[in-house]
Amino acid sequence: MRWATRAGVHIDRAACIWLIRRAVDPEAEFVFVADPADVPEEATAFDMRGVDLGHQGGDCTFETILRRYDLTDPVLWRLAATVHEADLDDERFDVPEAHGIDIALRALSMVCDDEQTIEHTRPLFDGLYEYYRRSTLLGREPA
Repeated sequence: MRWATRAGVHIDRAACIWLIRRAVDPEAEFVFVADPADVPEEATAFDMRGVDLGHQGGDCTFETILRRYDLTDPVLWRLAATVHEADLDDERFDVPEAHGIDIALRALSMVCDDEQTIEHTRPLFDGLYEYYRRSTLLGREPA
């Protein structure tokens, strides 16, 4: 399936691409557009103004995708709090690492194109998922 989002990938879009590939559509192909009018007809648009898979209510797009696809993995929801706080910075969640992750993504986007940013951030999100998974199992931060 083809998916489309805005060019200039930052935290929410990078995390959504990781989530889509991990839990929704492992064979997903992504198109980056400057204008929502440029979304290919056969693509599912996300993280753009006016689309169904975007910010809804107080949620970031990552949270919207979790809800829409009924993804109940508690580790994904913990990761969603990090993405939410990094993207919206509304202090809804207490996630100290969110600011650093946001800076890291912004820095990558300054020196990489969208495809490179996505490639570089995949291990970051894999690692965050594993870190949160282990901390959930242990009931504390993993060593």
